[in-house]
Amino acid sequence: METSQTHSSESMSKDLSELMKEATKEVHEQAENTPFMKNFQKGQVSLHEFKLVTASLYFIYSALEEEIERNKNNPVYAPVYFPAELHRKAALEKDLEYFYGSNWRKEIPCPEATQKYVERLHNVGKNHPELLVAHAYTRYLGDLSGGQVLKKIAQKALQLPSTGEGLAFFTFDGVSNATKFKQLYRSRMNALEMDLATKKRVLEEAKKAFLLNIQVFEALQELVSKGQENGHPVQPKAELRSRNINKSYEHGPGKESERTNRRHTDTILTTPLVRWILALSFLATTVAVGLFAM
Repeated sequence: METSQTHSSESMSKDLSELMKEATKEVHEQAENTPFMKNFQKGQVSLHEFKLVTASLYFIYSALEEEIERNKNNPVYAPVYFPAELHRKAALEKDLEYFYGSNWRKEIPCPEATQKYVERLHNVGKNHPELLVAHAYTRYLGDLSGGQVLKKIAQKALQLPSTGEGLAFFTFDGVSNATKFKQLYRSRMNALEMDLATKKRVLEEAKKAFLLNIQVFEALQELVSKGQENGHPVQPKAELRSRNINKSYEHGPGKESERTNRRHTDTILTTPLVRWILALSFLATTVAVGLFAM
């Protein structure tokens, strides 16, 4: 028993970033081995699923960043507080306005699983702030790394404008060198003071973050299978095209073809099984690829 405890203590003496990578290795491998990457690279993704993903990410990041702001001066989080470099809420707001229009706040759905994730983030921020770094690390550094790969693929598959509309989430203007920034973030995280018991709880919370992500996409799949957004049937494609063409003239006729093409890409649908794999894997793969890249 004593030998086992000694071995455990030695293992937990590693840097927190290394422990985090090891603790989430199994989930990472599951994400790596899904058909998602091959299918995504072939452009087998629809605008409908992409919009639903973006909407859920908005609720998740809004909650995460609200709790980060609450704890920005707390020693258990302050060293990894990088709002200008990492925060995604404002970027997601731009993407949602692009996809849904000016009334996007009334249009986007928040499935029960997404709400569950949001509630967990608020619970952590208010009652267990020492665990907040687990959510921040797995999300932000995953998006910063793996998200850049998905950005290029999504832009091509969905025929999004080369000027970046609809992809602000993937754009980190405050980070000029991703590799150096990740090194800085990792070193700051490793310097956080926490005892052995707290480290174990942080690692468990990181795994829980992955599980919450998967549950979010299970709920999104139900919306997709029912052909719904925000509890209502998805608009006919002709209506979507008409609404966007009219909106495009507000920004000049040069935008018309880009926005019309963006709506046409919603017809790029594969079998329900492949669509399910794509949606389920999107967020988990973003995080997993990011952790692997670090």
